[in-house]
Amino acid sequence: MWGFDARLAPDRVTLGERPSVTSSTAGGAETRRLPVRPLTSAAMRTLVIGGAGYIGSVVSSYLIAEGHEVIVLDDLSKGHDWAVPDGADFVRGDVTCLDDVVGAMRGCDSVMHFAALSLVGESMTDPLRYFRVNVGGTVNVLDAMTLTGCSRLVFSSTAATYGEPESVPILESAPTRPTNAYGAAKLAADHAISFACAASGLAATSLRYFNVAGAAYGCGEDHDPETHLIPLVLQAAARTRPHISVYGTDYPTPDGTAIRDYIHVADLARAHLLALGGAEPGEHRVYNLGNGRGFSVREVIDAARLVTGVDIPVVESDRRAGDPAVLVASSTRIQAELGWSPQLPDLETMIGDAWAFAQTHPDHHH
Repeated sequence: MWGFDARLAPDRVTLGERPSVTSSTAGGAETRRLPVRPLTSAAMRTLVIGGAGYIGSVVSSYLIAEGHEVIVLDDLSKGHDWAVPDGADFVRGDVTCLDDVVGAMRGCDSVMHFAALSLVGESMTDPLRYFRVNVGGTVNVLDAMTLTGCSRLVFSSTAATYGEPESVPILESAPTRPTNAYGAAKLAADHAISFACAASGLAATSLRYFNVAGAAYGCGEDHDPETHLIPLVLQAAARTRPHISVYGTDYPTPDGTAIRDYIHVADLARAHLLALGGAEPGEHRVYNLGNGRGFSVREVIDAARLVTGVDIPVVESDRRAGDPAVLVASSTRIQAELGWSPQLPDLETMIGDAWAFAQTHPDHHH
């Protein structure tokens, strides 16, 4: 049995209510609501694959803060050794090597799998590498779970599995028609997880989201090359980049620029821990994570100007091929089933946290 509090994984939660926890008092049993921080009665031992990366390092820090044991497996090809949180055991290894995964997973109750290649453009020029790492790596994770008896998985999927949505916000029931090899490989990994759960009784949850922002626990975004809007805007504010490019100002949106969904990385970490208790054996659940509304490129730049006090120079360019006008995910299902909702949906908060991180880690920026 996993050291997991079953009270966090009720079979049925009515819409909009948190699972209730019963606490006995002198006057008999009373029902009280769960606090935002999940209650856990026993510590889990969780393997975080890709835990030296941006999201993986924050989730690892959050797990440790909640009293869990964390083993980080990362090959440091994209992640950083300084990002592995204090208190985590670090294993340097490659998700595409089954022996590495099995060795790190022994004795673990659960696994969170973040290790993936994620550059959309690169996935189109080198698609087989994306399938090798993102699908092959996930197959290794599933094999290792069977071999070690580890039975719970949370997989970092992506809203890119939906492709160009027919309607927004995107629901989990939307058709999956990825428009690039990155989204296609992640969708193939999701399919592998579904079939493995049905065949071997694993309990898995896939979380699909678009853009993650902000910083938490001293961990923040530091990619090379950097392709994400908020860190790029902040580099322009810090003058380590001459300007920010805006691709497309003629979209059918209120200000003509593309609208995207952003989630604070701390909210994302909370969703990952809730998701661990969500699925039942033999079940693969899929949840979209969204902030409920999108922000346009101009809104992001304006918020960054406000937060940094810097007049960030902008260069307007043509649209990029394959960039949809609006991408926003609906998180009504995870709100109803697990009680998750974003606590930090505010753009200024995300950018402020990212800016504070960037200023305390100047040597990590290229």
